[in-house]
Amino acid sequence: MTKFISRFAKDESGATAIEYGLIAALIAVVIITVLGTVGTNLNARLEEVSKGLEKKGE
Repeated sequence: MTKFISRFAKDESGATAIEYGLIAALIAVVIITVLGTVGTNLNARLEEVSKGLEKKGE
């Protein structure tokens, strides 16, 4: 039983998987934030272009 507990305490494979999971989650949050910002800026720019084209068509 002591040998089993000792092996379990030294096993770091689960910790590595959790670390990779946390890194993947962090990368996903960064990507979502950046795409949200880019989308908002792109939408504002396209609205400006649309308004400019409407004024020229009058």
